[in-house]
Formats: sequence, structure tokens, C-alpha cells
Amino acid sequence: MPSSNEIRSLIAATGASGTWDWDVPTDTLRADGHFAELYGIDPDQALRGVPSRTFFQAIHADDRARIKIAVAGILAGAELFSKEFRVAAPDGSILWMHARGQSHRDEADNVVRFSGVLVDVTERKRTEERLWIAQTAGGVGTFEYIDGFATAMVSEEFCRLLGLHPTSSLPIQTINGVVQQGQPQLIPDGRSTTTPESLEGVFGIVRNDDGACRWIARRGEILREGSGHRLIGVIYDVTSAKQQEAELRRLNDTLEARVQEELETRRHAEDALRQAQKMEAVGQLTGGVAHDFNNLLMAISSSLILLKKRVPEDPQLYRMIDNALQGTQRGAALTQRMLAFARRQDLVPEPVNISVLVEGIKGLLEHTLGPSWAIQLEFPHDLPAVVADANQLEMAILNLSVNARDAMTDGGVIRITAEQKSVRDGEIPDLGAGNYLRVSVIDSGAGMDLATLERATEPFFTTKGIGKGTGLGLSMIDGLAKQLHGTFTLTSILGSGTTASLWLPASDEEAASPAAPSLTGTHDPACPLKIIAVDDDALILMNTVDLLVDLGHEVFEASSGETALELLREHPDVDLLITDQAMPHMTGTQLVEQAVKNNAALAVVLATGYGELPHGSGAKIVKLGKPFDQEELAKAVSRALQLSRN
Repeated sequence: MPSSNEIRSLIAATGASGTWDWDVPTDTLRADGHFAELYGIDPDQALRGVPSRTFFQAIHADDRARIKIAVAGILAGAELFSKEFRVAAPDGSILWMHARGQSHRDEADNVVRFSGVLVDVTERKRTEERLWIAQTAGGVGTFEYIDGFATAMVSEEFCRLLGLHPTSSLPIQTINGVVQQGQPQLIPDGRSTTTPESLEGVFGIVRNDDGACRWIARRGEILREGSGHRLIGVIYDVTSAKQQEAELRRLNDTLEARVQEELETRRHAEDALRQAQKMEAVGQLTGGVAHDFNNLLMAISSSLILLKKRVPEDPQLYRMIDNALQGTQRGAALTQRMLAFARRQDLVPEPVNISVLVEGIKGLLEHTLGPSWAIQLEFPHDLPAVVADANQLEMAILNLSVNARDAMTDGGVIRITAEQKSVRDGEIPDLGAGNYLRVSVIDSGAGMDLATLERATEPFFTTKGIGKGTGLGLSMIDGLAKQLHGTFTLTSILGSGTTASLWLPASDEEAASPAAPSLTGTHDPACPLKIIAVDDDALILMNTVDLLVDLGHEVFEASSGETALELLREHPDVDLLITDQAMPHMTGTQLVEQAVKNNAALAVVLATGYGELPHGSGAKIVKLGKPFDQEELAKAVSRALQLSRN
């Protein structure tokens, strides 16, 4: 065992606050006077030796188990010891110590001594705490409280964080009154039975001014002063950090479910994208086929019209020609359905009173459906108008009514309803936020299973027998709704009927009364015109020229826009230009743009198999849909002349 002089020499050499030497076999711990003073032990007794439990008893309760485990490690074979811990000084203050020690072994390799030095690092710890407080000064409220007083000195930021009126001092009861029930006091008052060991903590509070729940962190130091103490510390808002912790826990708890949900969402999105791409491709193909089909029908119908004028008056021949013309008309109706699906049909959107429109076709519906099916209309009186093409909307409602009839083979009631709906963004697929009118045709028929419902609006898909349906009815209605910036929905339960709904934009304008046609006759053949006819399809061009010549006009042919411009330069007195739209190198509208630069009074007819005029087309262009007959051509020519003269 080292002598007392040896211990004092060791203290002087290390600059320590105290030193010890523990004789393990006899459990005798000898220490110097500094050690004894820190631990509240009689110095002479410490030099003679005390049990090791005296050393452990003075260690702070929160640190004691940790230090005992470290010492046990020394006894089990560890050589060096270096730990920081708190001790309770005799005056009640808490001091921070740094102990560094080393084990000593006998010849049998058993630990027989454990000696070391003890350094007081309390001031260093307090300096570190002050530095931390200074570094987190932004948004930090400060307080100071002396044990036994009823109030605490506080900063304005302290008051703001708690939702209290700014002041320099606050009652302890007021401060602790904002702390949520079940939590310790933010500032322990004189009624507390024990002095707090630390000022570190997080508290849930309810702000006094607005009742908001927040999280407040508290840090600081406890200064022992005689039998009492003084608390100096700071508080700051950690609500965001607590919320992030909670969110992180929630995310971790729900990670697997969210991954599965994300995969499912992605799968649905990919399926929807593939379906949209497929339908877009089918739409483009359908529109192109309809355009080419219109050209063929145009060639056939115009030839039949001219042929009928030239053949002898033979009833049998006339009947055959009329049958062929009816075939071209049915073909033209089919192409209109195809164009409707491709969203390329000709529409005239305007405010339409849906109640008046459906009432107007109720007789037609009853005649078409037959006596076994009753029509029940359900329209509120205050419905706004819808923005739609009245003719196409009538056809859509008629088509849906026929479908409802076919689903109710034994007869029944077909309900046609309308209601105003305010739609939020994303609430209805393919429908933006806004006010809409939902027009529904409802039957109580066989209904559809899920597989049929998913394919119902696909083009050429039909559940009807061969020769009983084209499969274009619902796809046409779906295309019409989307072309009018609305949508079409189907809901159905097998055995319980189907609800087919058109969602159309509501209009703030009132529906106009039907106007009488402005043009009832054809152009006067006594006034022949000079006309340039343009089409890249030789068959269409030839038939168009023949129809115009038969009307008595002088016609110049052009197979391209460039040729037409040359003819216009050669014949500046031309009255009218009739041109196809879809041509290579120069479209019909591009040709018109060049032509009217030199002749602003030129009358223009644009013949196209597609529906709408291209964006930017002039208002003085008369659109003529293919296929057209001689009467429609004559009316278009007359209308174009009227526009050019105005």
C-alpha cells in the first residue's frame, strides 16, 4: 500500500483533485484529503482506509450503476479506467468528476490493487452548457428562479413561447399552468419535495393565448446556494422536431403497407397509360379510316347523283340508284360515329336547355322504343344550361335510351334524369374542377359484370348479336363528352340495371331559342361562277368538278395547293375556291391564307372528312363535310358567296 506521502506526491504531480488506492483483497480504499472533502469523509479516516462502498454511495444515483459496471470490468481483467460521473457533495451541490485509474496484479495474475486520480471537471461542464445555450440563442427564452420565491425572472421570448403577455417576471403558478396534465413542472417551485437533478427535459404545453399544443425543451443549470438553489435556464420550441419524430415512427410503422400501396398505384397508372395509348392509337387509326372512307363514299355518291340525272326514267334503275345512295348515307353515318369516337366530328357547342331538348325528343323516343317501355323524365326547374351540340346530344340520349330498352327485354321504365354537380379536382376521372350537369339514362335491366363494364366504351366492342350493333355507340358518346370538355361514366350491377351518365360543363348563359335556317335554297344557276376546285384525290376532284359543272359553273381543276395558286394568278376574276383540307405539302387552310392575300373578296369552301376547322381558320371559311351531295354543295357555295360579299 502507498504511504500518505506517496499519495500527496501523486496529487501534486497530476494536478488532480484527489487520489485513491483500493486494496482489493481487504476492500480497503485509501484516499487523500481532497478526495475525502469531495466525498464528505473524515480526512484521517480516508488516509487510514474506508470500505469501497463509501466511494459508490456518493456517486449520483443515475450514474452509479454505470460506474459499478466499469469497476467490475477492472476486477474482471480490464487494465485502464477512465469515466466521467456526478457526485453529490456534502453541501448538496452536484459536481462532475473525471476518474482515471489502473489495476495492479500479483504473480497469479489476480487484481490486488486499483488506484487512480480524481479530477473536478464541474467548471468545464458548466462552460460547455453555457456555450450550448449561446449557440441556440435564436428563438430561445430565458428564465431565472430562486428557490422559495413565488415568481421567476423571464425574457419576452419566454413569454411568447408560452403564449403569455410579455413581462419581466411571472408567477411560477402561471408558468406551470400551461404545462399539460400529467407532466412535471416547467419550473419546480418551493412546494416540490425534492430539488431537480437536471434541467434537461421536454414538456407538452397548451399555449395560453390561442390554445395551441406545442412542445417545449428546457435546458440549464442548478446552482446550489447554501440550503437552497437557483435555476438558470432556457426554453425553446421543438414542436417541429417532435412532429418529425412522430411522422418518422408512423412512416416506419406503415412502410410495408405504403410500399405495397405505391406498387399497386403504379400498376394501375401503368395499366391506365397502356389503355390510354391503345385508345389513342385506335382513335388515330379510326379517324384516318373514316377520312379515307368519306372520300370513297364521296366518289360513289356524287357519281350516283349525276348518273340518276342522265339515265332514262326507268323506275327499276331509279330504285337501284336510290338504294345505292341510301347505302352511302348509312356509310356516312357510320363514319360520323367513328369520327365521334376519334373526337374529330363537327360540333357547334352552345348553351342548351337540357329539359327543353329532352322534352322535344320525348315523342321520338317513345315511337322508337315501342309501347312496352315508358319514359320517365326527372328534371329540376332550376337547372342551368349545358355547353353542348344540341343535335349530337339528342343522338347520344337516343342511343343510350335504345341501349336501355335492349337491356330490358320484357319492357319497363327508362328514367332520364339531370342534376347539377360541383366537382372537385380529381373527384371524377378525366374531369377538371367546376360545375357540371349530370344527364343520366337509367334502366333496371340485366346490368353488366365488371369485365363487360371495363370494355363497354371500347370501339367495336358489343354484347349484341351479329348484325345488331356496331360497337361504336358508347365509344361515340364517350368521344362526344370528352370533345365537349366533359366525360362519360357507366355504373352497373349484374342483374340490377345500368346508369349511363353524360357529365357536361354547366353554362352561366341562357340557352337561345332555336333559330330558323338562314339558307333555304341553292345558288341561282342563272349566275354561273368561276370556281377553282382543289383535291389531291383525283377521284374526289373529278366528282366535285362534275357536280359543280352540272350546276352550271365554270370550274378549274387543281390537284395541289401550289397548282391552285398558279390558277388564281392566271384567273384573278375567280369567284370561289373549294379545297380539300388534308393535302400534302400545303393544307387547305394554308392555301386559303395565301389566296386571300391577293383576293380578299374570294369566297372559300373547305371540304373535309374531319369535323372541326383547324385552329386559326378564318370565320369566312364555309366548312363542307364529306361526303356531300349536290344540294349540300350548292348551299355551301351560296353561303360562301354571302359571307364574302358581307
